[in-house]
Amino acid sequence: MERINKSHPEEFILLGFADRPWLELPLFIILLLTYPMAMVGNIAIILVSTLDSRLHSPMYFFLTNLSFLDMCYTTSIVPQMLFHLGGSEKTISYLGCAIQLYFFHIMGGTECLLLAIMSFDRYVAICKPLHYTLIMNRCTCILLVATVWLGGMTYAVSEATVTLHLPLCGHNTLDHLICEIPVLIKAACGEKGSNELTLSVVCIFMLAVPLCFILASYASIGHAVFKIKSSEGRKKAFGTCSSHLIVVFFLFGPGISMYFQPLPPSLGTSPSSWLSSMEW
Repeated sequence: MERINKSHPEEFILLGFADRPWLELPLFIILLLTYPMAMVGNIAIILVSTLDSRLHSPMYFFLTNLSFLDMCYTTSIVPQMLFHLGGSEKTISYLGCAIQLYFFHIMGGTECLLLAIMSFDRYVAICKPLHYTLIMNRCTCILLVATVWLGGMTYAVSEATVTLHLPLCGHNTLDHLICEIPVLIKAACGEKGSNELTLSVVCIFMLAVPLCFILASYASIGHAVFKIKSSEGRKKAFGTCSSHLIVVFFLFGPGISMYFQPLPPSLGTSPSSWLSSMEW
């Protein structure tokens, strides 16, 4: 890690809720209860989708990948957050911060792209039902998943590596609960304009473009669903999309508010920064 940034400190102090310490215990309890539930739920989805041959369809193939991503995504931040909120030690090593930075953004970026692919799957299933098996064949699904994984890793590795090269000039205080790219850019010294611009451009492709694709897909789905005369058919179509839309809202909402706003004086105390840490 010395090669990445010669001016880096041995560890970072995470301020988190230093100005609102009364929030730490409730959030610790919430995370302690919901994290195991989320893990068990995702493991159950993966096992059922894999073992039940009736669920060997494109939708459940994508859902299995999403569940695996969600497990890795939450595990990259929640155990460290529990340690931070439940103890007196409010630090993270530089190596731990770098590892968290890579894994958090690989999983988050890949999940954004995968949700866009899942919306396309729902679009084809509802709007082009006669061509569904032809379009969403096994080879196409594997290729799409491989592409989103490659895209997520390329984004995270390139952006995180550039961020870790920023000089910190001995600064070791991060005004946040976890290590995120905007937080490290804010902590860096010297000229950071190009890094902030690069982050904004990259986020357009990783957040704005997938979200626009999802909204366009659901606009077409909504148009098709309202043409269905059977109320039972409309209910079934909306039922397959509602859970996906909820995940989209909780992932893209905090992500956009965190990554598309100018770096504020205090990231750690803004509501969007709390949500970006807990959006899983």
